[in-house]
This record gives sequence, structure tokens and C-alpha cells, in this order.
Amino acid sequence: MPHTPPPSFGIMTAPMQVGYHDILRVWREADAIPAIGHAWLFDHLMPIGGDPNGPAHEGWTLLSALAARTRRLRLGVMVTSNRFRPPAMLAKIATTVDIVSGGRLDFGIGVGSRPEPPARREYEAHGLPFHDTAHAVESLAEACTLIRQLWTEEKPFDFHGTHHRLTGAFGSPKPVQRPHPPILIGGRSSATLRVAAEHADLWNIPGGDIDEVVRRSALLDRYCADIGRDPASITRSIHLPVSYDRPAATRDAIAEAAGAGFGHIVLGLPSPYPDGVARWVADELIGTPAR
Repeated sequence: MPHTPPPSFGIMTAPMQVGYHDILRVWREADAIPAIGHAWLFDHLMPIGGDPNGPAHEGWTLLSALAARTRRLRLGVMVTSNRFRPPAMLAKIATTVDIVSGGRLDFGIGVGSRPEPPARREYEAHGLPFHDTAHAVESLAEACTLIRQLWTEEKPFDFHGTHHRLTGAFGSPKPVQRPHPPILIGGRSSATLRVAAEHADLWNIPGGDIDEVVRRSALLDRYCADIGRDPASITRSIHLPVSYDRPAATRDAIAEAAGAGFGHIVLGLPSPYPDGVARWVADELIGTPAR
């Protein structure tokens, strides 16, 4: 029977209703704890919880700052809204973060926010178009192809897609990681899973009903089989909310996810962050001594 490696654990600090120095404190603490292997932000321009007029930091700018202040953690945005930035610009931003971090970027991307409030308002508030789902999924598939080309092509090229058209496109410098940073695609819809089957190195889904999560993972397997790809080549990732008051419930959710084959577990930390929260995560949730 093949050996199944233990899951890797990371933390998510949603950059809303919280200050930069609070997030930096948690990330620097986690950076010193080997049991925590990765750390994540989200990609919203306005809060999606709490005070609707409260602070929300731009994810990629903040990620670059945190990359410069950490040394070990893999890091990323879970997940970037493909609706916010043209893919060639996003490729350049991500390359810069990979360089700043010394090659620690995991590149998270997805279709973008669902159409209902409160996330929808951030598009209108920033003058960004919000296309229908079919348009958004097609755009994501093209973006993944285009971004990979910008990271790997050694000569300028033209790209003539349905939603993205570039002339003389070229990425320089290239990312530190070769051939390119791992691509994590987040989402649960059937259409997004088809994109993940073709482009993802990791696939992430928000936790919840574990039976539904397992069904989505099995659907990804089928889509991989349709295109002749080994489903095992895509690492299964899940985001699980943390309860500071009920750690046993979080540990149960972790055990369920790991038992279902999810080898990449992201623990969402609610703010405000208690002192020593990263050590608490390692000791109480992961079960590996932080010292």
C-alpha cells in the first residue's frame, strides 16, 4: 500500500478589519514555526464581513511586503480574482513577488467573486466590469494559458484569445521558480473544475460539508481523466475556519479533510489575532510542538 505523506499546514489571514502590523506579527511568528508551511491572504478590495466601511488591504501589495519580511513560508493569495487585473499585469506582479520572496510564491487564482453582495459592490466601487459566469470562466482559462506563457516563453509572442489579446507579449524578468510558480486554482463549480483539471498544480475548495467536498474532488478526477491527466498530479487543498474557543471541532475538521485525501490544509484565522496565535495553531491544531 503506498505511503501517504502527512498534510502540509498553512494559515490564512484575511486582510480586512485588521492592521498591517497585526498580520505581519502573525506571519513572522509562523515563519519561525516549521509545522506551518504556508501563509495566505485573500483578494478583496472591500470588506466582505464586519464593518462594510472598514479597512481592506490590497492583497498583492501586502503579499510583497510580507514576502520581504519572511524567509521560509511559502505564500500566496487564496485566491486572486481574475476579474480585477489584466492577466499580463498579474503575471508581472506575481513574478515580482516570487523574486522578492526568493522563490516562495504559490500562485492562487480563480474566477472572482460571486455576483451577490457584499462582494459584488467592490467592482462597482472601483469601476471594474462584472461579466457573467460563462465569460468569467472562459477568461480564467485564457489567463492561465497566457500567464504561463509569460513566465516561460523566451521570445515575444502574440496572443489572440476570445477575451485577451496581446501583441509582442513578453515577461522579463522570469520568476525564480522554474518552469514557473505552482498554480493553485480555487473554486467548486463544474466549469472551474474543468479549468483546474487543465491548468492547476493545486486545487483549493472552502471547507464545509465534507461529503460535498469529496464529490467535487471526484468530479475533478473525472475531468482529469477526460483529458488524459493523472488526477494525483493535482494536490487537493482545503480552507478550514478556525475556532479559538472550540479547537476540538477544528481538529475534527482537519482529520476529516486529511482522511478524504486533502494534503494541503489552510487554517483561516479570525481577527483579532491572539498573542502567540501561530504557536497555538501548531500546538493545539496541528499537534506538532512549535518549539
